[in-house]
Amino acid sequence: MGKVKVVTVGLGYIGLPTSALIAQNGIQVHGVDVNQKVVDTINKGKIHIVEPSLDIAVEESVRKGFLKADVKPVEAETYLIVVPTPFKGNHEPDISYVESATKNIIPFLKDDDLYIIESTSPIGTTEKMMNLIYGERPELKGKLNIAYCPERVLPGNVMHELVHNDRVIGGIDEKSTQKALSFYKQFVKGELHATNARTAEMCKLTENSSRDVQIAFANELSLICDKAAINVWELINLANKHPRVNILQPGCGVGGHCIAVDPYFIVSDYPMESKIIGTAREVNNYKSFWCAEKIQNEKLKFELEHRRKPKVALMGLAFKPNIDDLRESPAKYIVNKVLQNDSNGEYFIVEPNIKEHNVFKLTAYSKAVREADIVVLLVAHDEFKNLKNINNKVILDFCGVNK
Repeated sequence: MGKVKVVTVGLGYIGLPTSALIAQNGIQVHGVDVNQKVVDTINKGKIHIVEPSLDIAVEESVRKGFLKADVKPVEAETYLIVVPTPFKGNHEPDISYVESATKNIIPFLKDDDLYIIESTSPIGTTEKMMNLIYGERPELKGKLNIAYCPERVLPGNVMHELVHNDRVIGGIDEKSTQKALSFYKQFVKGELHATNARTAEMCKLTENSSRDVQIAFANELSLICDKAAINVWELINLANKHPRVNILQPGCGVGGHCIAVDPYFIVSDYPMESKIIGTAREVNNYKSFWCAEKIQNEKLKFELEHRRKPKVALMGLAFKPNIDDLRESPAKYIVNKVLQNDSNGEYFIVEPNIKEHNVFKLTAYSKAVREADIVVLLVAHDEFKNLKNINNKVILDFCGVNK
């Protein structure tokens, strides 16, 4: 293995694809993760997550010697921080992973190195990390290049979008911005947009908050239409015939590490100014609770009519279709809620994109549908779109599989 050029800290849903892409461009990458099992898997040329084309990229990069994983960083020229940024119990941003990752690479930093945060972060995080670095290494003050460049990819199409999507890049100064631009030009074909670090941080939060607000509008329509006995899917389809209307599709809530989390980063710091953003979060969270209540009501109705408890298939755990990512998943919340309300019921829990779950016993979707009395569609996985033998079932479609 040649001289390491890039250290990526975090080998998850974004860090690993990013590492593999950089390595595919003939750049020596040293990936860091706290999970030894993840490290060992990658060093075998295999992957621990589901993402199209990622297995090919990792296998090739490892085989050719351009990608290696470890639990500890090494000296390099560029350091990418790609770790989770969840929120705490009171919906306050938690940047402790970013801080820890930064502390781990501080001993290796030297003049003119490039430090980039890709993790979605509250406004001012890049400056905080700059102060953290210079606090421990004052001799480097003004000699490092520090920037923020958020990922903006869609799970299920990450390898393509990492290359072709535009990127927003903001440094703590012009020199840092230009250094980061030069770095991304090596493997990104999309346009690179230069700004400052705070604007780049806010840009990422704005993108996901915008999506959350738009989904909240669709989810609110679904609540209204349920009371008004209107098919919300037909309604939205008709409304979207207007040349200037583009309503999104409702679901059982909003999940994932981005859209379900990032708005809180704004609301937490600017509560009085972010009324629409905060209300959208409330609407989307309530939709999941509402779905759980609908399932409970349908079960009671069935029990009254048939004098027995129904068998229920809960279809989907991922936060969106055709992926294995369960982070902040509304479907998972609903399943938990339903099971808590009725621990003695008979349930078939289905998630075709994972082999096993440490809490739920999973059932094959064909068996679940065959044996269930009530089929609850929580996620619009491709496998659920052509289900057979469901005409005699009670169907609760919260994600538009049968729209």
